[in-house]
Amino acid sequence: MALGPRLELRQSQQLVMTPQLQLAIKLLTLTNVELEGWIGEELERNPLLAAGDAADPPEPVVVGGVDAAPEPVTAIEDVTSTGLEQLLKDGLPESGAPLEADYTGERFHHDCASDQPADWGERASAGGSEDDGFDFDRIASGGETLAEVLERQATTTFEGLDLAIARFIIDGLDECGYLAEPIDEIADRLDVSPARCEAVLLQVQMFDPVGVAARSLSECLIAQARAADRCDPAMHKLLLNLDLVARGDMNGLMRLCRVDRDDIVDMIRELKSYDPKPGLRHAADTATPVVPDVFVVRGADGWQISLNQATLPRLIIDRDYHAELANGADKTTHSFLNECVSSANWLLKALDQRARTIVRVSTEIVRLQQGFFEVGVSQLKPLTLRQVADLVEMHESTISRVTSNKYLLCERGLFELKYFFTSGVASGDGEAASALAVKDRIARLIAAEGDDVLSDDRLVELLEAEGFDIARRTVAKYREALGLGSSVQRRRARALRAA
Repeated sequence: MALGPRLELRQSQQLVMTPQLQLAIKLLTLTNVELEGWIGEELERNPLLAAGDAADPPEPVVVGGVDAAPEPVTAIEDVTSTGLEQLLKDGLPESGAPLEADYTGERFHHDCASDQPADWGERASAGGSEDDGFDFDRIASGGETLAEVLERQATTTFEGLDLAIARFIIDGLDECGYLAEPIDEIADRLDVSPARCEAVLLQVQMFDPVGVAARSLSECLIAQARAADRCDPAMHKLLLNLDLVARGDMNGLMRLCRVDRDDIVDMIRELKSYDPKPGLRHAADTATPVVPDVFVVRGADGWQISLNQATLPRLIIDRDYHAELANGADKTTHSFLNECVSSANWLLKALDQRARTIVRVSTEIVRLQQGFFEVGVSQLKPLTLRQVADLVEMHESTISRVTSNKYLLCERGLFELKYFFTSGVASGDGEAASALAVKDRIARLIAAEGDDVLSDDRLVELLEAEGFDIARRTVAKYREALGLGSSVQRRRARALRAA
């Protein structure tokens, strides 16, 4: 075959996602707090964007019944570029009910627990009450870390080589206050005898909080017993056999400790006052509070779904500033300003579309899970992403992005939107029951079992009597997922609590 240049015509298909569409998809996955930070960066980057004043209080979307359906909203699809074309073509809405909640009125002003309406507690579930105030313990205290507390005590206790050993031990503690590295390896690194390291370690274990730098749970509790002057031979033997305590083997403990039952009961009562993780008292990390993205409030006409816009500024395009910059500007400046205007216009449309998408999906979830909001978890129904995607006419992956890391605040608490998507268990009435509803029922049965501890077989019988078609292995799996022990473990734990 002769070699030479030639022309060929080929046809192929490929998925092309414009930067604007990629950004629209990214906006769907961001929480309100993350979006607030991202908008702050955009305000610094684009000189024509400005944070405007809040608009008049809007009306929330209302779900009055199971047959109620919200007004159709265009979806941001992520499989082709048609989603962006539709987004740019729709533009900003000129009329219609806004989507944000009224945060200036008392009725919707509940960004945190301290701002709840006066009758919130009366409508709350059994898990809460109107006396439940804000938990100030969740606020970061800004106190010393565990290493700083121990370092301060070490400098007043040791000096020279012993101080260096103590600092090395303190640097090797985990967040719970335990020492993971063997003492022999520490001695080799510092080129000292293991006996000297062991002596320093015993003194560090008596620092405040007592029990830090322990190498096991038994050693941690023994240090606390020594500090309380309760580490007699019987107590020492009990702390070395915590596996028997966990199993509730009272007879085995009495044989090992050589004491009667009353003494064992007294030692276990003393053991309950000890701290198994003393290092957590000075933990540096604090729980980050979750900010709800959607509010669901019971109203006279039904359930009202509102976006939480309290953390988001209202963006506007500063036309006056644009005119001032464009007056007498050169071609390069005009090109830059036009690019800023185009970017700002698209951003406003994308944010509005994001808000509408979240409200549309949340409205369908509330409509489908209305029994949960009215009664509780026992009325939670099985739900999949595909069901919601078909109802709102969006792609399933879009529903997944909308519900990821988004939280809904209602009378019954704060829930991630993913919480409402659960698998199903067959029931006697022909309709599947949510796995969460079955778990809740199992937890309630065990909580109310009294002296007659329920076995898994007995739980199956009780659930079948209530219409749940469930196997014993499924009951055992759900019970373990709830952190509940078997009937034998619960019986022994009850004996320990009664001690």
